[in-house]
Amino acid sequence: MTAVLDAERVRALNDILRRTLSGGTLVLTAGIIALGRERQQIVLDAIAAFDRFDADNDPYGEHDFGAVEAAGERVFWKIDYFDRAGRYASPDPADTSVTRRVLTVMLALEY
Repeated sequence: MTAVLDAERVRALNDILRRTLSGGTLVLTAGIIALGRERQQIVLDAIAAFDRFDADNDPYGEHDFGAVEAAGERVFWKIDYFDRAGRYASPDPADTSVTRRVLTVMLALEY
């Protein structure tokens, strides 16, 4: 039962970060930065609106990865969980007191 509750909590925290850019750190790759502010906002809006999660792209139900077409580009986004120092994996991604969430946004061609 705890694993299910943890996945629900992780998913909720990831959705907050993805939709509001709060509760974590946003990292934009050089390719996204090169798009300029207007196109970056289009990309971030598309990521916030993303809701096509399924067993293929979200096997653990955490809403931690997606791919969107936005601003004329194929864009990948990924949420990772680090310890508070940002050096190692988080010991518990459901616990915000020990986890730093990082949302990375990149052009698919940068992958």
